[in-house]
Amino acid sequence: MPYDSKLAARLTRRFKTQGVAFEAKAMIGGLCFMVDGKMCVGVSEDRLMVRLDPALYANALTKPGCRPMDFTGRPLKGFVFVTQQGLDTAKRLNDWLNLALKFNPHAKASRKRSGRSRAKD
Repeated sequence: MPYDSKLAARLTRRFKTQGVAFEAKAMIGGLCFMVDGKMCVGVSEDRLMVRLDPALYANALTKPGCRPMDFTGRPLKGFVFVTQQGLDTAKRLNDWLNLALKFNPHAKASRKRSGRSRAKD
């Protein structure tokens, strides 16, 4: 299923309004917004993916529309999905985006891949 382009546009406007430099990259069937070379938020289907401080993870799960991010059968701590229920106002979207931006300076960047596969001898 393609990602929600309206949600992606809302995120783009928020980043621009807040003066945040970002790069949007197609990833895993969705769109990822990178800040300082690190995954910050993304859009997967019609959900917002948020990378936040793992210490805030349990509390985040109590908020409307928030669910564990689970691609593989095991939730990834520090990452959550937020459904449309939790994004129904500009304030709610801003709150999630601000959590992600606040954590971004502390987040680890993923390792760069070499881009070429290695043949085994």
